[in-house]
Amino acid sequence: MRFHTLGKTDISVSEICLGTMTWGTQNSEAEAHGQIDFALERGVNFIDTAELYPTTPASAETYGLTEDYIGSWIAASGKRDKIVLASKVAGPGRDYIRNGSPMSAATIAQALNDSLTRLKTDYLDLYQLHWPNRGHYHFRRSWTYDPSQQDTAAIHDDLLESLHALDVAQKAGKIRAIGVSNETAWGTMQLLTLAEKHGLPRVASIQNEYNLLYRTHDLDLADVSHHERVGLLAYSPLAAGLLTGKYLGGQIPAGSRLSINTDLGGRFSPYQEPAVQAYSNVAQKHGLDFSQMALAFCLTRPFMTSVIIGATTLAQLESDIGAADLTLSAEVLADIAGVFRQYPAPI
Repeated sequence: MRFHTLGKTDISVSEICLGTMTWGTQNSEAEAHGQIDFALERGVNFIDTAELYPTTPASAETYGLTEDYIGSWIAASGKRDKIVLASKVAGPGRDYIRNGSPMSAATIAQALNDSLTRLKTDYLDLYQLHWPNRGHYHFRRSWTYDPSQQDTAAIHDDLLESLHALDVAQKAGKIRAIGVSNETAWGTMQLLTLAEKHGLPRVASIQNEYNLLYRTHDLDLADVSHHERVGLLAYSPLAAGLLTGKYLGGQIPAGSRLSINTDLGGRFSPYQEPAVQAYSNVAQKHGLDFSQMALAFCLTRPFMTSVIIGATTLAQLESDIGAADLTLSAEVLADIAGVFRQYPAPI
């Protein structure tokens, strides 16, 4: 297992990060604990969660359960010092989370304290803004995204308030580093500029979707990652399971995410099937496991700090972690590039 430094911090994270968003719906507390133990045994030290989780599906009834499960593992194992733990504060729009209110100094403080209580820890290594108050183009919103009516000055005030709240938390020892999620290149740069100007915490990472079917980070965000040392934490590297091939031909395996979230967050559409089939053919041509090839590709990207994997079984988890040991040949990468050129934006 290789390790990378998180931004400009002194925090070292494994290039594979254990995702947790199925814990509390698709996975029981005992299964969650088993996954953490398994991942640690195989060199993973990085665990990512959020107050919102689980999300398969998300609901008021299960809100916070994932953090509860991690907290009970920490309490039982006594291994808090063995993991780098990341969580997130929810943005606006969920009426059961602080009445759907936007992030503010008050809500960030409340959310962080509640997460720490559930997680049974005094601090988080990384605390992330889950999605911006102003909106974003992720989660299939790129087709209608239009920031032309946004108020720049109001956004600056909003971002500055969030940074001040995170600064208070950092000085209190509750968080070590901060990150963003579902953010744009412009938004990330505003946060970096404001932090430098006002002596506030610097964004260390950006957690956005990245996979063979969704590669927006290859462009402007790659600039930000390289020049500003804000590495990517890639979520949905298997496109919610599409890049396992298990949904090809209209298959919906029992207990799968597609059987629960009927369109996989807008990913499951007629446009993705030809691209998925083409990538599957590349894996078959070279004798590779399709899922491992998709994950190993993400690991080749120069802006990648860690790839967040999620699994509902230990067999899936073992296969996903095994992608860290797979080196893709020049021939495989050339074939992947050929498919990408044909299907640049299928989701």
